[in-house]
Amino acid sequence: MATILPSPPKVGMVSLGCPKNLVDSERILTKLRADGYAMSPDYAGADIVLVNTCGFLDSAKEESLEAIGEAIAENGRVIVTGCMGKEAETIRARFPNVLAVTGAHEYEQVVGAVHEAAPMPPSAFLNLVPERDLKLTPRHYSYLKISEGCNHRCAFCIIPSLRGDLVSRRPDAILREAERLVAAGTRELLVISQDTSAYGLDLRHASWPLKGGGEVRAHMTDLSRELGKLGAWVRLHYVYPYPHVDQVIPLMAEGLILPYLDIPFQHAAPAVLKRMKRPANDAKVLERLRSWRAIAPDITIRSTFVVGFPGETEADFQYLLDWLDEAQLDRVGAFRFEPVEGAAANVLPDQVPEAVKEERYARIMEKTAAISAAKLQAKIGRTLDVLIDAADGDGATGRSKADAPEIDGEVHLRDAGHLAQGDIVRVLIEDADEHDLFGVAV
Repeated sequence: MATILPSPPKVGMVSLGCPKNLVDSERILTKLRADGYAMSPDYAGADIVLVNTCGFLDSAKEESLEAIGEAIAENGRVIVTGCMGKEAETIRARFPNVLAVTGAHEYEQVVGAVHEAAPMPPSAFLNLVPERDLKLTPRHYSYLKISEGCNHRCAFCIIPSLRGDLVSRRPDAILREAERLVAAGTRELLVISQDTSAYGLDLRHASWPLKGGGEVRAHMTDLSRELGKLGAWVRLHYVYPYPHVDQVIPLMAEGLILPYLDIPFQHAAPAVLKRMKRPANDAKVLERLRSWRAIAPDITIRSTFVVGFPGETEADFQYLLDWLDEAQLDRVGAFRFEPVEGAAANVLPDQVPEAVKEERYARIMEKTAAISAAKLQAKIGRTLDVLIDAADGDGATGRSKADAPEIDGEVHLRDAGHLAQGDIVRVLIEDADEHDLFGVAV
């Protein structure tokens, strides 16, 4: 007689916030799948819904609360996790029917809450370990988290209170995960953390043996070099400009890692950087940008800036605009300063009026859009490597080595019906606008 298997409970997931949160969601779902749970792509089919929240800004918290409310309205059985889990009382006050609330990267707690709320039916056939980790990104690129937490105490940030101090993963474990991802079809590894440059500091940059012989040090440069040997694109995010960052630029020139750095400068005016409790080293940074470009001429520098920080004067803001003229950064995002509960900046004097923040935000975006447009216009006529993200009919969309997914520009291809997601092709650039490139595969 055939065995009739009980149906496993289905779990839905809403993942908000940064790529680090996305990696947390993948780990949670991987563990639940290993425990036998099935996944649901919608509210209607889920026995329980997980909402992985972001709590970095008040606007992000409100988005998280709206997502929780939608999940409760559509499904009713909701577990909340993530950065906003630190504010369990706030969540329960607004949504008293949530089943459980856990904090950021508390994998065991959230999985335990799922087991309690939607227990697995007893069956030896349902508790199966998946062949590989579950992913929430397309098959051809993957986020690789190398550490948790942060040792900085920037005045505008509450990440250390949400995720704790720096805790680095062992380099051999990171490399094993990267090897599995590449073997499973990953063409691009996006290295993420709160502070990639500080990787291994808490491990005293100790070394671990590699399975094929030799050893690897828990240090950004050594890890980057080993990742570069795996045959995938390697892109570094959240890199603070410590002096040792200079050591990874030759790896870019050698082609081991992508000529791309995501550096959160946040501002350039020394007075503002001091109030932010960040190193006021803009002059040195400009010198180093010149030296980096001399070694790796195609290097792309992406950054983010905060406008309207308490005490920011018009002179400070003009200093930033002049600095951007000289720095000529390739990709720039900007944020209006927003008070976050628990941040030291909230009590600083000379808060900037909202109207002034809006005006400065518009000016910095205009400035950086012009720089970006000129940089992209200079690429017309060049032939670039492009990783295809989507192909539909005669067209395709991809990214060059200068473009991270979702935050940078895209390359739009014509006559591309023969291409598929995950292909890396040579593309002749024919046109450009402020953000994107247009071309044809050659």
